[in-house]
Amino acid sequence: MTSSFEFPTYPARVSDAERDEVLAALRDGVAQGRLSHDTFVRRMELALVARRPHELARLTADLPTAEGGRMANALTGAIGAVSAFTVRMRRAWEAERLPKLLLPLPGPSPSSPTGFGQGMPQPLRIGRDPANGLRLSHETVSRSHAELVLQGGIWVLRDLGSTNGTSVNGRRVVGATVVREGDHIAFGSMRFRLAAQ
Repeated sequence: MTSSFEFPTYPARVSDAERDEVLAALRDGVAQGRLSHDTFVRRMELALVARRPHELARLTADLPTAEGGRMANALTGAIGAVSAFTVRMRRAWEAERLPKLLLPLPGPSPSSPTGFGQGMPQPLRIGRDPANGLRLSHETVSRSHAELVLQGGIWVLRDLGSTNGTSVNGRRVVGATVVREGDHIAFGSMRFRLAAQ
C-alpha cells in the first residue's frame, strides 16, 4: 500500500558546471563552423533555461564529443605544423639560391692627405642608369632606384622614389630602413641576399 505523501521523483536539476560545459561545446561548434550564429544564439538561450540533463544533451547531440574535439584539434595542429615547416623549408631553400649583394667595404678617407685609411664609403647608388655604382638592367628597376649608405656603422637602404619599389624581407621600404647581413632585398622584381665581404 502506498502512502498518500509519496511524490514522483524527477532526475536531478542541471548543475552550473553541466550548463557551462554545454555552452563551451556550443562556442566550439561556432568556432569550428559547425553551427551558424543564429543556431548558436538559440541553443545558448535554451541551455540557459534548461532544467533537466536530457534537455542539455539534445543541444549538443549533433556536435563532436570533447574527445572528438581534442582529436580534431590535435589533427588540425599537426597539419598546421607540417604546413609551417614546408613554408620555412621553401623560404630557406629560396634564400640560399638568391644572388648575394655584397656590402661595400669602407674605402680611402677623403679627409686623409694620402688618401689612405679607413673612411666612410660613398653611397652606393642602385638602378638602371649606367652612372650608378650598381647597375641593374631590368625593366622593373628604375633609373635611380635606391641608395645604400653606411651611417654611424649602420647600413641604411633608401628608396629613391622608384616606380616598382624597394623591399626588405618582404616589406616595402618607405623612405629609408636599416639593413643587415642576411636580409633579403628586392629592387622591383630583382631579389638579392645581403652579404658582408
